[in-house]
Amino acid sequence: MFTGSLVAIVTPFKNGKFDEQAYADLIEWQITNGTHGIVPCGTTGESATLSHEEHERVVACTVEVVNRRVSVIAGTGSNATDEAIAFTKHAKQAGADGALLITPYYNKPTQEGLYQHYAAVAKAVDLPLILYNIQSRTSVNMTPATIARTAKIPNVVGIKEGSGSLGQVSEIIHQCGEDFLILSGDDPLTLPMMALGAKGVITVTANVAPKDMVNLVNAALAGNFAEARTYHFKLAPLFSALFYETNPIPVKEALGMMNKIDPELRLPLTPLSSDNRERFRQVMKDSGLI
Repeated sequence: MFTGSLVAIVTPFKNGKFDEQAYADLIEWQITNGTHGIVPCGTTGESATLSHEEHERVVACTVEVVNRRVSVIAGTGSNATDEAIAFTKHAKQAGADGALLITPYYNKPTQEGLYQHYAAVAKAVDLPLILYNIQSRTSVNMTPATIARTAKIPNVVGIKEGSGSLGQVSEIIHQCGEDFLILSGDDPLTLPMMALGAKGVITVTANVAPKDMVNLVNAALAGNFAEARTYHFKLAPLFSALFYETNPIPVKEALGMMNKIDPELRLPLTPLSSDNRERFRQVMKDSGLI
């Protein structure tokens, strides 16, 4: 259903407002380069600083521009279950193909709380749902046992797994079976996760190097791991550089260097520091992106 290189796309701003034209141009560029799906309103899309109206407009704009050419998986997660339900209902109404729901952050639910959160969203909205597990952002890890339990809910179709643990990935696949979709939530681990059975990645790197990410994933899906390794090592410097500072600070800097967007961020995020900017620019030059 949702396989391949799925870009966790940035939300461009201009003078404090959502820049719809720049955003539409980014989507067209992604589709031209073979990206398999667009994921708006995730962490990379600065969802935490979007108003509810902006969030819904970004999702609707994505659906409009994509026009069924690739999948749209809307970020609809929240640390408030009612809010997650509201965003997911809107995504369905807007025409999104699925929704990505991060584990509730800050309030640190128990494993039972995580299950009940997802069960409530799934019951309220008949839309394919992808769990998103990333303890470094949320302070809570969804265990393989809880993921397996949640995977039995009919419209929970997969997980973006960002724990950073290949052991956990292996256990999820073992407990959930091959029909449950596993997507990498950590670009450097895309290749090893796909070797274990993941079907793709929701990626930051594709924002700046879409074709190479597509080539990496397509090669791995075809079982050509020698070719996939070539792309992995080609992209490795970018994998690192795009996290010199908190995502999406570096990726917006990169897109600014590439003249794709104004690299405007919303507080509390601030522009890439001068200490990192020059070494980041060098990685961009070495990668042939500027």
